[in-house]
This record gives sequence, C-alpha cells and structure tokens, in this order.
Amino acid sequence: MLTLICRHFMACANAYFSVIATIILVMVPHTSWVPPSEHLAQITAKDFITIHTRNTPITYYEGRQGPTGFEYELMQRFADYLDISLNLNASHSPESVVPAVREQGDLGAAALPLITGTPGIHYTRPIIQMQPLVVYRRGLNSINEPSDLVGLQLATLSGTGTEQALITLQKDYPNLSWKEIREIEVADLLARVEDGTLDAAIIFDHQFRLNRLFFPNVERGFYLDDALSMVWAVPSGRGLGLLEAANTFLQSLQESGTLDQLMSRYFGHDDYLEYVGTRTFLAHLDERLPAYTELFKEAARSTGFDWKLLAAVGYQESHWDPNAVSPTGVRGLMMLTNPTASEMGVADRTNPAQSIDGGARYLRSIKDRLPESITGDDRLYMAMAAYNVGLGHLYDARKITEGRGGDPNDWQDVRAALPLLQQREWYSQTRHGYARGGEPVIYVRNIRRYYEMIEYVERSRQQFFQLEQTLASDESLFLFDIVPPIE
Repeated sequence: MLTLICRHFMACANAYFSVIATIILVMVPHTSWVPPSEHLAQITAKDFITIHTRNTPITYYEGRQGPTGFEYELMQRFADYLDISLNLNASHSPESVVPAVREQGDLGAAALPLITGTPGIHYTRPIIQMQPLVVYRRGLNSINEPSDLVGLQLATLSGTGTEQALITLQKDYPNLSWKEIREIEVADLLARVEDGTLDAAIIFDHQFRLNRLFFPNVERGFYLDDALSMVWAVPSGRGLGLLEAANTFLQSLQESGTLDQLMSRYFGHDDYLEYVGTRTFLAHLDERLPAYTELFKEAARSTGFDWKLLAAVGYQESHWDPNAVSPTGVRGLMMLTNPTASEMGVADRTNPAQSIDGGARYLRSIKDRLPESITGDDRLYMAMAAYNVGLGHLYDARKITEGRGGDPNDWQDVRAALPLLQQREWYSQTRHGYARGGEPVIYVRNIRRYYEMIEYVERSRQQFFQLEQTLASDESLFLFDIVPPIE
C-alpha cells in the first residue's frame, strides 16, 4: 500500500513536472557548462544557506532525536549536497515565507504550493503532490460530495493552497462559504473540527494521515479538486544557479528512490501509536513477555521501578520486539535513540538485556532530573512523557500550564497543556518550539493501561493455576477491552 501511495504521488509529480519542465527549459537553455550564478556564488562564499520554513510536523520541528520533519530532511540533504551549512528561519506563517524569500532569503521550504506567476519567485520542480481533502466532525451526516459542504461551518488555512480548491468549487456552488484562517497550523484547524467549533475543514491528505491519531472525532470526507505540487521557492533576478542546483538535487532523490523512502517514513505510518486491542496484548503477554521478564525484574532492582511498569514501557515502545525499528530510526525493545544509547553505554540497541537496562536507567535519569516540586505519581507520569517527547518540551508544557493558571507539578494540568505544543499560538512562545504534544499524552495513557493489565494478570495467575495455560484462548479475558479508564 505504501509503495502504491508513493508511486501515485510520483506519477502525479511527473505529470505536473512535464509542464513545469517546459517552462524552465525556456527560461534556462541547456548548455554543457553553466557559470555559477551571483546568488549561488554568494551562498557558497558565506558557506551556509538560509532557508525560510515553518515549525510544523511536515516541515521542521524538534523531535525526540533532534531536528526532524519531512522537508527538514530534504533541506539538510540539500545543504550537504552543496557542501555548506544549513541556517533555518522557522518563525514563519504560511503566508510569510514567499515574501521573506523574495526580499531577503536564499530559499523557501514550507509545504509551498506551486502558484504560477508569483512575482519575484522561481519555483523548483515538484517534490510531492498535495491532494486537498475534506474532513468533518464525526456525528454529522456523511459528507461525500461538494453539495454537502453548503451551509456548514467550513474553514481552511490561508496561504497553503487549499483555498484555491474552494474558490474553484464556488463557481459551481455559489452558496458555498468558508473561513480562511491565518497564523495557525493544521493541528489547530483539526482541533476546531474536533471540538465542534467547525463542522469541516479542507486540508491536504498527507496532513490528515500524519495527524489523524490525535483527532479521533474527525472523519475523512472526499478529495477536492486536483492535487497541487509542493515546491521550493528561490528569488528571481539573481541568477538561475541555485534553481538548477535544487532541481538537480530533487531529481536525484527521486531517481534514487530516496524521496519515496522519506515519504513512506513520514506519511505512511500515521497509526503506529494507536492503542492495540486487548486480544493482541494478551497474546503478546503470553508469547513474548516470558522471555524478558527476568531482564525487566533485574533492571527494576537496579533502578527502583516496578518491573511491570518497565515491561509496560517496553510494550508501548516495541510490543516487546527486540528488532523493532521506528519510522524515525530509533530501535530495539526500549526504542533507544543513538544519542541515548551512547549516553547510557548501550553498545547494541537490539540486544534485549542492554536495551532494557539502558531504557530503565534512562527513565530513572529523567525522573531524577525533574524538579523536586513534582512528587508521587505526577513525577512518574511526567518522566514517562519526557521519555517520549523530551525534557525540553515537557518543561515548555509546564510553562504553558503555569501561564494558564494551572499547576505545573500536576500531571493532569500538564497533560492538558501538552497538545497545545502543536498549536502555533502556544509553541511560538516556548523555548523548544513545535512538538507533537498529543503523543506523550497517548503514550502515558497506554503505559498506564498496559501496567494495569499486566498487574491484573499477574494477580490472577497467583490465584488461579490454570490461567497461564488458558490466557490466549479464554474469550472471557477479552472483557479487558471494557476496563474503566484509569485517568
């Protein structure tokens, strides 16, 4: 399926590029040798390229392993291709990137749509295709066609290109109206659909796949209009060397398959954190956990944690699979990053004993570094959240909590603030910027559920001798699916 998706994207990209290539070839006659442009020469001389971008999950944000994001990886690879450093300005909204490039920047990379005839700007060849998608709040009548949008509270993000699809649609449905919202990002828009402020929104399909886990009450509707090309922007009037270099670089990524791999990594794993059903969990509890129980108990003795909690963390991270690899490259049973493994002295992340020991000590180090004002279970839950999202982002959430009048030492209050790190209104005020703040909330919730289920089964095994033999087949045990929430 992922391969088909990638092929679909690139087939569309090739179709679009055939038109754009004709334009570019007229502008840039092919010769065997093209002297460096003034602009490219200046970039090479200063030894860095300034790229204007946005702090979003698709473009650039501070992740668990440091800077990440689909376009960030492309930007960093392009800087390496030019053999220079990368300098990011990520303070932009969707509408401010192109003016910044035109007036002062080297390049713009911020999920920009191709809009022909933009003054003072040249666009590169297409990177991926961005398909406008209607999403709507669960509970409404199904929204399957354009006429269903008339009369709804509908919105889209200004400057992203999705508004063009609505403008086209309005020609056939003149009663259609909508809001164009500025200075927020996709997560903010989806949150407004989720809470009922809006009935529906127009975003891009890949954005929905990346965010849908955090908005369970938002449904997929239908595709709207033709796909748009995601491109980079360079200033015109300063030579064509940078444009040619960018096009050559992007073409090489496409031909080598690297672009397909990046697309699969970022847009093909939108459900990897979903809470698995109890049936699967109990099967793994019986078939996988026994091989690692003693390792969890040994790690617990050295770190002071309950072994069942460490096991729950291990299940959330990898489903107790020592060879697991995440979409972002962390690996092993406790999903340690390379920097964390080095810090904890773990030589082989796929070795279960080393991974469990390293993960337990890392969780202990995080918990010990938290302020003394955080106590009890609140301290444990915040340590687990930081294991997932990083201490910096946790501290940002505590600062937001305090600013909203909450208690930064109370997990319930901090939990409510963490998803705000996905909203520009809030993360723009923080030190560490954007984070997928919904993830640590789900992460901690799942671990608490897994812990309770492991504890229940362990108690049951002590009381009923035959439970261990019937665990995987006793249908009555599947009633765990209706265990009341522990939050």
